[in-house]
Amino acid sequence: MDVQLWSYKEIAAHLGVQADTVRAYRKHGLLPPPDRVEAGKPYWFADTVRAWSAQRAGYRRRRDADD
Repeated sequence: MDVQLWSYKEIAAHLGVQADTVRAYRKHGLLPPPDRVEAGKPYWFADTVRAWSAQRAGYRRRRDADD
């Protein structure tokens, strides 16, 4: 298991979107619950995000779209 913690910034980079988009996903209940909250900031394990993003309908990483 990859226990590296990702913030909105790392999740956004993984998805190829802006961090504000990821915040909106969370606000609308589209992200899984954070694995950790430190100093009031949510963090997710990299594997949590990868599993979630892989099962999203129509998901395709932007950098893959250019191939």
